[in-house]
Amino acid sequence: MRVDVGPLGGKLLEVGVVISELIFLDFKVFPLLLLFCVTTFFSPPTLRQLCHSSHTEFSVSVWLQHEDRPSGERHDIHLPSKLFCSKCGNKTGHVTFSFKFSFCDLQKDEAFTTAFQLRFHGSQLAEDEIYQMAETCHYTAWACREIICDHNYMEASECSRTQRGHKRPIDAGFRMTTITFFTPAEKVMKVIDAQRSGHGIANTPKRLVLRSPKTSPETYTQNVAGVPMLVVKTSTVFEKKWLVTRIDAAAACPIQEGSVFFTADTITWYLPRRIDPLISFGQPKLLEVYMGIDGQRLDAAEIEARWYSLTVTDTYIISVIPIGAVGGYYKSHVQDGQYHISYTVEPMIEMFWTEDATHEGTRYKVFFPITTPLLPRPPQVTDPERVFKLELGYFCPDVALVNITFPSEVLSVTECRARGINVLEHMSPNSSYKVFTLEVPFTDPVVQQTSQEGATVYSLHLVFGLVVLDDFAPFSHAAYVQATLENIVPPSVSGGCDYQNFYILVKYGTQGLNFQTAVGKQILTQSLAQQYGFAENGTHFSFVVPFFDPAVELSSIKSRLDVTLRNLETNTIIKEFSVACNFISSLTECFPNGTMTALAVKLESVPGLNPSQLTLRDPTCGPTYSDERYAYFVFTGNSCGTTRKFLPNMMMYENEISLPDELGAKRASNSEEPEYELKVSCYYDINTTYAVAFQPRQRRNEPYAENAKGQLQVAMRLALDDSYSVFHRVEDYPITKYLQQPLYFEVELLTPASPEVSVELENCWATLDQDRTSRPRWNLIINGCANPVDQYQVIFHPVWTDARVQYPSHFKRFEIKMFAFAQDQEDLSRQLFVHCDVMICDARNPLGGVCNGQCMNPDNGNKGIRLRAVSDEDKFNHVSLGPIRIS
Repeated sequence: MRVDVGPLGGKLLEVGVVISELIFLDFKVFPLLLLFCVTTFFSPPTLRQLCHSSHTEFSVSVWLQHEDRPSGERHDIHLPSKLFCSKCGNKTGHVTFSFKFSFCDLQKDEAFTTAFQLRFHGSQLAEDEIYQMAETCHYTAWACREIICDHNYMEASECSRTQRGHKRPIDAGFRMTTITFFTPAEKVMKVIDAQRSGHGIANTPKRLVLRSPKTSPETYTQNVAGVPMLVVKTSTVFEKKWLVTRIDAAAACPIQEGSVFFTADTITWYLPRRIDPLISFGQPKLLEVYMGIDGQRLDAAEIEARWYSLTVTDTYIISVIPIGAVGGYYKSHVQDGQYHISYTVEPMIEMFWTEDATHEGTRYKVFFPITTPLLPRPPQVTDPERVFKLELGYFCPDVALVNITFPSEVLSVTECRARGINVLEHMSPNSSYKVFTLEVPFTDPVVQQTSQEGATVYSLHLVFGLVVLDDFAPFSHAAYVQATLENIVPPSVSGGCDYQNFYILVKYGTQGLNFQTAVGKQILTQSLAQQYGFAENGTHFSFVVPFFDPAVELSSIKSRLDVTLRNLETNTIIKEFSVACNFISSLTECFPNGTMTALAVKLESVPGLNPSQLTLRDPTCGPTYSDERYAYFVFTGNSCGTTRKFLPNMMMYENEISLPDELGAKRASNSEEPEYELKVSCYYDINTTYAVAFQPRQRRNEPYAENAKGQLQVAMRLALDDSYSVFHRVEDYPITKYLQQPLYFEVELLTPASPEVSVELENCWATLDQDRTSRPRWNLIINGCANPVDQYQVIFHPVWTDARVQYPSHFKRFEIKMFAFAQDQEDLSRQLFVHCDVMICDARNPLGGVCNGQCMNPDNGNKGIRLRAVSDEDKFNHVSLGPIRIS
């Protein structure tokens, strides 16, 4: 077999490859001869062989030299046809070529040996150079079925068994005759015809191996849990006189389109957990899952160190890889005359499962090269050193540089060096000639500067004074160099704030958007930019950050937002910007009815503080609401240890917010952070006279009221983000949300306009049908609390007074993670309806239960939904929203 890989210039170099006796595929002993062109020099190849789980990989790196390219540059080595490559598991590239062979010189299904002989010869070689490569690999941990998905082929290795599933060796008398492909229609071929079509088919007494190119017409596409997969299914017939038996083999491999999703920063790959075309008997039980890169497994520490992520749900195995992470590489492209780059990485997922009917194991391994779409990277011409570099030569060794004449002065070599002008003499390795080099910084006075529109021109006139040492004969050489550099304006950041938001403006400067933006400690990703209302016009961009966003640093007096711009290549800081504004809300509010509220904010000086652990003087009085940044307390003047003190003409009620004694003492012993203590005080006038004027008017008729029953109006809406400022309209439904998107719900009491009335959520749940009593049902809120057994629990959001919200007690807001609905479904293309039982509470006549506050006792959630009498239904309002489609 001879392959001409085309001219590269120079002479032809033949590479002979002799492969040992093969049991696998339809090849016997044959020489493989590769022809490619090299020039007058090449270095010996680097040879490497590796044992993998079920194959041997050989790698040969050849360094070639070409007169039109720098020394040591690697040339492309074109290997045999794609058909041959897919049968042999061959990979090609500009550095190496590799061959993978299963079952070469196989010994009892435990050891296999593969050997190469490489022969180099050419016009510049005195004699042929021969390199031997051989490797024996041992593999004893065979599963009954082994499936491999590589970049251009898929392979199934099945243990020999009868149609009833019992393992039985095939003795020497049996031979393979025909193979049936299910495409899914049956297609019967002779084994030798299938091999000629590109399929590799072989067997040992204990195993059958099938390897098929992914482009084979005998493969077909099947949708598995929303992921398209290439499938090959076969049944191979073995005959011996009047006896016939058959062995089934199948493989299914994912396709990138439909299983891989890209953002500006990450690659997310979904692989079905249950691969239906490979399930033979009963229900599968997944026992092992591994992630790897380039065929090598990674442990948990390596996955975390590379910022990878591996998640196993009931439906998918989800791999997330940051673009640019270790393990992948960037490649250059030219599209429409413009420079682009792409990022390529080859993750590996390995699974092992058994089926309950046979308890036989299947080892499934996917090598899955992923390349991102092309990313535009327009090149920038810069001179980071801003130095003129000149080389003067070539001279014989008897020439010396004496001085250099500039327009304003003459400097000797010693004076040049003292001035920071670097002058060096370089002798050739054999001392036959010399050169002089000169480096003049643009900032030196001898360099002239002139300004043009948007650029600066740097020019240098100089004359080298030289002398021939033997005769002391002087001579000179004049030179002129010029450089034009674009005036670089760095990016800038400005901003301000009002009573509820930070407003940030970032100007690109002259080099465009070539930097990374961090808001607080978070990178400004595409999803985060959308959340902040990102707007861009080609010269600058702007975004809005709410005061209570996690990126904002809070204190008791001010809130601060930090914005950092970093160089994409070097990760160095280009610009740092901070803006601080007064806190938007009073820390303490005092109401005429004796109710007091206090907001305890986590300070920078106590980063280890957990606000949810703070209490009032009475340790049983914890916060009404808390998160990782603050705690909100509501109490009265005669509760929670509040003290009263009489002052002249006024009365003061006071309490303190701090950690309970036992927690405070434990924290003080383990941390050097100061103690947290916040005093809350309210002052009420004792002796105050108010003048009230009124004018009586005769009543036209006697007032009366009719007894009647009615129902208060409650509405539920779905917000676009957690700012709850824009909502989906009724005509938008059904709406589509993606798996990674959260849902932001708001329940509002529309009437009456009274601060004494509040709305509370008793139970909320989701169904696939509009009927709120239908099944299945996902419990989201139980007895006012987030479902404690849910992996993705509901998050309650506080409600503050603003232009739309007059009474916060009339609103309830909560967030649902979309994964809460996807984890039990095999197909993500479902639609949901969300329902809630809403309790209307009157502060003057509390009914108990959720009217005491949303989730006042989280332990109630563990008891499930309580049973209610029929008469209780009159106390609830029922609201529903949908349909919401999950994509």
